[in-house]
Amino acid sequence: MRTLTLAFLLSLVSLAHAESPRMPVAGDCALFREGGEGLILTAPTYWLKGTILEVYKRPHHMGLCPPINKPRERYTRNDWQQMAAAYPCVTDRAKVRDVEAIRIRLRADSWDTPWSSQHGHNGWLFRGHFLNVELKAGVELDIDGTLLQRCEALP
Repeated sequence: MRTLTLAFLLSLVSLAHAESPRMPVAGDCALFREGGEGLILTAPTYWLKGTILEVYKRPHHMGLCPPINKPRERYTRNDWQQMAAAYPCVTDRAKVRDVEAIRIRLRADSWDTPWSSQHGHNGWLFRGHFLNVELKAGVELDIDGTLLQRCEALP
């Protein structure tokens, strides 16, 4: 009976370990997605898929998000740049603190971006760019790790 109980507990531990998410490593596939909002009529989903070149941590002061006093659909490219530079950020002054941000160097492999406001919302991906970087095969991007998904979630 002890052996059966021990075997059962070991199988639970190994199952829990197998399902725990692991940190991404160089060579993994990662995906940045935007869009897809809406319950009945969903907005198009745009994406950037790439290969992770490096995962690293760096100190980051998580300050207040920049105040951009207009709706998101009216953000300019400069507004998105400002938000990206501050990310991760908070809207509550009480949550301001220093953190260790996980950053990922990503090599762009493929993407789909909106080309006009009619195609999709103006976001980090727009007109063949990721923020201010023109997307070309092999271009390297530095992205906050919390913004990426594993490629198993491809659109």
